[in-house]
Amino acid sequence: MSLRPLLPALLSTLLLAPAPAYAAAGGPDDGIETARTTRQLAPGIRLESYDRLEADRWLRIDELVADLDPRTGVRAEYLGTGGGPVTLPEAAARYRPGPGRRVIAAVNGDFFDIRATGAPLGPGVGSGRLLHSASPGPGGGAAVGFGPDGAGRLLRLGLDGTVTLPGGRVHPLAGYNAAKPPAEGFAVYTADWGGKRLPALGPGPAVELRDGRVVSAGPAPVARPAPGTTLLTARGTGPAAALAALRPGDEVAVAARPLPASGPAPVTALGGRGTLVAAGSPLNHDGEGNNTAAPRTAVGLSRDGRRLSLVTVDGRQRDSGGLTLTALGALMRRLGAYEALNLDGGGSATLLAAHPGAGALTLENSPSDGQPRPVPNGLVLTAPAGPGPLAGFDVEPAGGATRLFPGLTRTLTATPYDATLAPAAAAPRWSTDRGRIGQDGVYRADRPGPAVVRVAAGPGAPGKRPAGASGGAAVPGGEHAAAAMGPGAGDGTGQGPAGASGGAAPGVAGGPLAGPPVRAAAGAGGGPEGVLRLEVLGPLAGLRAGPGRIGLERRGESAGFVLTGYDAQGATAPVEPRDLTLDYDRSRWRVTEDGRGGFTVTALVPQASGRLTATVKTTGATAGLALGVGSVAAPLAGFEDAAAWTGPGAAPAEGHPGPGLALEARADAAAAPPRPLPVPELTRALSLWVGGDGSGARPAVELAGADGVPLTLRGPAVDWTGWREVRLPVPATAEQPLRVTRLSAAPGARPGRLLLDTLTATTPPTGPAAPGTARPDPVVGTAAQAAARPWRFAVGGAPAGGGAELVLTGTERAPFLHRGVRFVPLDTGRRTLDRGAGLARMRALGQALEAAAREPGTAALAVVLPYAPDTLDRKETALLALRLAEFRRTTGKKAAVLTVGAPRFTAGRQEGVLTVAAPRTGRTLFGADAFAAPGRDWLSVAPPQP
Repeated sequence: MSLRPLLPALLSTLLLAPAPAYAAAGGPDDGIETARTTRQLAPGIRLESYDRLEADRWLRIDELVADLDPRTGVRAEYLGTGGGPVTLPEAAARYRPGPGRRVIAAVNGDFFDIRATGAPLGPGVGSGRLLHSASPGPGGGAAVGFGPDGAGRLLRLGLDGTVTLPGGRVHPLAGYNAAKPPAEGFAVYTADWGGKRLPALGPGPAVELRDGRVVSAGPAPVARPAPGTTLLTARGTGPAAALAALRPGDEVAVAARPLPASGPAPVTALGGRGTLVAAGSPLNHDGEGNNTAAPRTAVGLSRDGRRLSLVTVDGRQRDSGGLTLTALGALMRRLGAYEALNLDGGGSATLLAAHPGAGALTLENSPSDGQPRPVPNGLVLTAPAGPGPLAGFDVEPAGGATRLFPGLTRTLTATPYDATLAPAAAAPRWSTDRGRIGQDGVYRADRPGPAVVRVAAGPGAPGKRPAGASGGAAVPGGEHAAAAMGPGAGDGTGQGPAGASGGAAPGVAGGPLAGPPVRAAAGAGGGPEGVLRLEVLGPLAGLRAGPGRIGLERRGESAGFVLTGYDAQGATAPVEPRDLTLDYDRSRWRVTEDGRGGFTVTALVPQASGRLTATVKTTGATAGLALGVGSVAAPLAGFEDAAAWTGPGAAPAEGHPGPGLALEARADAAAAPPRPLPVPELTRALSLWVGGDGSGARPAVELAGADGVPLTLRGPAVDWTGWREVRLPVPATAEQPLRVTRLSAAPGARPGRLLLDTLTATTPPTGPAAPGTARPDPVVGTAAQAAARPWRFAVGGAPAGGGAELVLTGTERAPFLHRGVRFVPLDTGRRTLDRGAGLARMRALGQALEAAAREPGTAALAVVLPYAPDTLDRKETALLALRLAEFRRTTGKKAAVLTVGAPRFTAGRQEGVLTVAAPRTGRTLFGADAFAAPGRDWLSVAPPQP
């Protein structure tokens, strides 16, 4: 769910923790948990998803918790791919767990030979059978294993194998389907081989065996052995000679089984690398090469092996910075692991989970590549499946949004499930306490306020059983979205899947502030039903498109967008396609509904720009969206000023042609531009001319994304001489806007010196985003209107006087209470992730909200922020807004955010929280009435006069 770009979407992403949102949290050395959702997946399996603000990063964590007690029937099983890496959703969809069982969840598994065979590097055991042994090198056979009773443990898993040649000569087997063959001895490859092609087996012969006899001998093939065929290879003088002596018809016996360092052999085992927790103690990996902050996957076990935790931590994203191995070990121990093992992370980190009644799995985390990466194996959790009698309905709104506007619609779906949360069969019958809902599940709102929608089993033939009940392909979305809850599992939030590719997610404005919808309950007639609570907002006041621009690179490429409405209080909700009309050039673009409350736009031509206008049918509100397809080259640097580029190992040189830049290929070499180099928005790739010397050095362009998040685009190894243009794609997960911070060159096989010239950005020709047309907020008034309030204060200008009882300057340091208003200054001197600055601000805010909530004399709270652009990052800004909105909702008290010293005056509101930016020049006058009647604004603001 890269985090969605609009603030209302952030509000729906930063879901509320079970405790009041305004409570202070965390100890002096802890971060703050900003969101948590729990979803029961099956009896004995649940998913915990939560966000945290740490001193130096944001984190998004997903934890699958499984009870491996035999009474639950939950099992962890080896997930293979059938030959070579495929995405985890593909592998899970193909997996067949056996009669009476279904796949509940899956995570990626072992490290693999990513640049060659694609085969896993560690050991693997499935259904008690050895699938592959560990390759020589890091890892040393480390694995997580599960016994016949389901209990797990960490272990070292070796190979116990033999090759018996004619005459009874027995030789040890050194490798079994290993990604990297042993340097000495016999190795075997079978149809269980997990790579896309066999490794380089050397110049010696290879022998094919079938039914224990040699059928052919010759050079080693590259294709996997056919089923029933075993390929026997050898390295080293003795083994190779013995193999060369074999003839067709000779009897050769091969035996192989897993050999644990201690204890019984596992029924299931998966390799990993790097023990995180041993005997209840987290291990310190400081100083090791892999101990950098990165996306992570880990497996943890309780002391008795019955509680399994499968954890993914998102990384390399603004919304989640990843963890080091040391920090990952500390996290696993906090989660209760007595022992834990690191699995493959980086772009491989992927987690899938089921929804009640669904036959498909949902992508829950946010892979750093922007989509699941092909992986060689994983772990699946399976559990007993129905079909049992109907136990309830999982009710989901389109896009996960539980809010809507009067006169507009929300499409609801009801998925029946049995007592195990497996798919069940039933036809839904809909009803509601207000508004209207058809038996097609389309709800139409009438007036503002809460609404309850119910679904029960209808008369007649049962509904069609969902396809793929025992597995099913994963679908995108679910990224930290509270989802369907099983009976008695607690509450959810009604938030839905994130993320249409290339644009804002459809579920941008669900209802973290609307209260938790109940997912399943007994109906009035005693039968099972599903219940969903909706919130009908105030009348629609305006509409905006998210994103405001869509740039496509080629004909046939697609991206998504959503139309979000807002009411007079700044409360937001997506507007569904059926409530809109779209005006665009149909000869250039195809726009279709995406099935999640949003749209998908596809380019029909290779080069074009244009605009789409959306109009709400009932109100006439409109929003514009800029469209573009193709590419336009935007020069960033021609190096005419190469002498001004600074850094070790950088110097002016001859370019291609004209002036260029020379850069030594060494670890500390870099060249920084003399001035910031902004990268155009929606840039799809950067290109750079590179003069090569054949050294194998790798050029790189280093960027800073929004909020300063670093991003490095690495070029290929320069194995050529002369000039060549290198294209560096910008990943879809890159956080705009971007700027070039420096160029660098990693050393190759030998010392090198690269020449660089002409850095260019490739962007689609979209044109500017549509300008906003919002009307002035009603809080903006005249000096006379401000004076009519019980008391007044000012921002900027002269000291108190002239009707103002106090003046805010932005230099205030401590909270204070004045005539029912608690003013809370927050220090904006440092950026969110600068040595815990954001953490300190959020703790200070939590303490102030807690105090204001319990003080009878406090009727309103105003946060005072000195203007400091880009100091509060997007997530902290959203968290601030969410905390204040929740404070307002739960206490009935009022809230505002006042920015002091802004470049210009602005005023508006988010979720009923007033936001006013007072300019650095002039005197902004506020009239205040903290005890104003409910539903009336408590501030009136007179902006400075020109």
